[in-house]
Parts: sequence; C-alpha cells; structure tokens
Amino acid sequence: MKIALIDSGIGLLPAAVAVRRLRPDADLILSSDPDGLPWGPRTAEDVTERSLAIAEAAAAHHPDALIVACNTSSVSALPALRARFEPDLPVIGTVPAIKPAAAGGGPIAIWATPATTGSPYQRALIEEFAGGVGVTEVPCPGLADAVQSADEASIDRAVAAAAALTPRDVRAVVLGCTHYELVGERIRAAVQQPDLPPLVLHGSAGAVAAQALRRTGELAGPGTGTEGGLTVILSGRAAELPLAAHTYAEGRLLAAATPAR
Repeated sequence: MKIALIDSGIGLLPAAVAVRRLRPDADLILSSDPDGLPWGPRTAEDVTERSLAIAEAAAAHHPDALIVACNTSSVSALPALRARFEPDLPVIGTVPAIKPAAAGGGPIAIWATPATTGSPYQRALIEEFAGGVGVTEVPCPGLADAVQSADEASIDRAVAAAAALTPRDVRAVVLGCTHYELVGERIRAAVQQPDLPPLVLHGSAGAVAAQALRRTGELAGPGTGTEGGLTVILSGRAAELPLAAHTYAEGRLLAAATPAR
C-alpha cells in the first residue's frame, strides 16, 4: 500500500507519522513545495496551481490515496484536486478539528494563519459545529514559517504572541494549521494555566490518516509486517527530508525509514 501526502512544506509530517502508526507497512510519498513557500500570501488560484503540481508529482508514484495535509490547500484547491484525481485516486482533505473540540465543551480557541482566521471557510465551520460554544479565533502570524525553518526564537515569539491573544479559561485549542502540530507541546505549555484542568489540543493528523485508510478499504494494523519505505519530492524533485524536518520528532522518525523502491 502507498499513501501520498502533499503540503506546502513540512506540515505533512504529523499526518505521515499518523499513517505510519496505523499501517507501518505503508510506503509514504511526501510531496511538498519549498520553492513556492510561503503559500499563505498567495491567491487561491496560485495555491491551486501549486497544489496540483505537487500532487501530480506524487501521483506519478501510483499511490492508493492522496492526503492533502495542508489547511491552505484544502481550503483553496480541494475541489480541483478531486476533479483531477478522483475516482481513481481518493483525495482526503484536512479540516480543522473544530467539531470534536466543540463537542468537549467550551470555551475553545482556534489557532490559525492570518489568512484562515476570520475567513468565510472557518466561520462556516464554527457556525456548523460550534454554535453553542464560546470560540476565539487566534491569528498566528509567522508561526508556520518559523516552524518550517525550525527557527526556535521565532517559534517562541510567535507562540507567545498567540498565547497572549488566547483567553486564559479556554479548555481546548484547535490547531488550524498542520505545521502547528509539530510544536503542539510548546503551544500547550504557553496556554495552560496552572489553576485549570489540562488543556486539550485538537489536531487533524490522526483523523485524516484514518480516513485515508477507510477510503482505500484498508484496515489499521501491521499489514504485511514489514516497514514501509519513504519517497520525498521537493517541488517536483526527488530528494531527502529537509534538514529542518530533523528538528522534530516526527521528522526523525520518518528519516529512519528505508527509501522506497
């Protein structure tokens, strides 16, 4: 089995690791676009064009499913990706985990890029799934870029700035950008109040990985019992994981995989 994942950058690492944990035997194809970063300021048309390009590069390896492990791409390009690849190749988008966060009761905060914060897309999800819950939308300028480059000082500044905008009584934080899952514990530490119950973080990686298996008709488990390989594609070029990926536990885990044949 082969599962492909696309993202602007290393935000695809958490979903890739989630797939690896569910099916250790799955070959992973990671296709990202370091040449086009950042995607946030780009138009929807440009994001769609770049998403299609990196998806085509991944599809050339004949995966069984394609995970769009990027919130920006899911907002802008998902219809075009599905029109291009389905039904032959199932395409699974990433949706902020607002529904499960709201189900746990409020108040909640949604950390997202400035472009996503306050967008009609995010507001529609809040209306649909969190109508009766207190929700604070928190823009996180610079956080995704800082995570992408593994710039520790910039990560600390961006997390601190977003934490300052987050009400102290929130019970849960939705990580509305896949890059943020790589620094989830740092976010938790910045928002957690010592006199309140443990803060719950809601990412999307586990849900999209499980949905990818459902769409392929496969089940979680050891599969063939052998460890799957890894293929990395950077802006259409065969490559290795970027050095910044090795900063994170998810990147180090994947780096240990055998290159796919």
